[in-house]
Amino acid sequence: MPLKKYNPRSPSRRFMTVSTFEELTTDKPERSLTESKKQNAGRNSAGRITVRHRGGGHKRKYRIIDFRRDKAGIPARVATVEYDPNRSANIALLNYVDGEKRYIIAPVGLEVGMMLTSGPDVEPTLGNALPLANIPLGTPIHNLELEPGGGAKMVRTAGASAQLMAREGKFANVKLPSGEIRLINIKCFATVGRVGNTDHGSVTDGKAGRKRWRGVRPTVRGVAMNPVDHPMGGGEGRSSGGGHPVSPWGKLAKGGKTRHKRKNSSKFIVKRRK
Repeated sequence: MPLKKYNPRSPSRRFMTVSTFEELTTDKPERSLTESKKQNAGRNSAGRITVRHRGGGHKRKYRIIDFRRDKAGIPARVATVEYDPNRSANIALLNYVDGEKRYIIAPVGLEVGMMLTSGPDVEPTLGNALPLANIPLGTPIHNLELEPGGGAKMVRTAGASAQLMAREGKFANVKLPSGEIRLINIKCFATVGRVGNTDHGSVTDGKAGRKRWRGVRPTVRGVAMNPVDHPMGGGEGRSSGGGHPVSPWGKLAKGGKTRHKRKNSSKFIVKRRK
């Protein structure tokens, strides 16, 4: 999806870019596949802020996405390609021949009228979902399951794709977008193709207001605060902190490990991303 630039009639327009949205075929979602989405503004059930810099933003309705693709052998026609405010990728509405409707993540090249199927015996063509055991080596894939029947957990963002490298016994070697090579059960389903909306990462906001529309509030630097508010605050004149970057509670902010102590999944990593 190409990007559109504006004439610099204001400072915010000078560097702003937006998607042309020419792949989209409708601006109204399927009502039966939407549900209301509560705005929590980064607060937990006790009302305390657990994720900072969240709040406001435009109202959204959540689109129910079929990440399992468990209607095996039943063909579906692509009815629309739509925008989804809850994710970076576009979505596609499938009309199954038995009358059911479902949303899926739209891959690159998906067009209205195409017929898609899922199941172990389908052709490994664009948009079809099938087990890793039946996908040819070297094929780009997305919507990848971690456990058979668990639904797609990985490679769902705009422009992302993984690659099926090899198969050994009951595991397949899959190269993820990060560069990590991981062992995944060959019974796990994946969708053939690359996630669409590939230019999403090149969009320039141009103004702070576009962040606010998405529900992102301003972030104040620690060095701009007073010592009572942040460990890196205070000092005469402008200072650069003078120590290692830390959070407001003194925890190292850069280079610290964020993984939990139980590393049960390490045995499935063939090659790390770094």
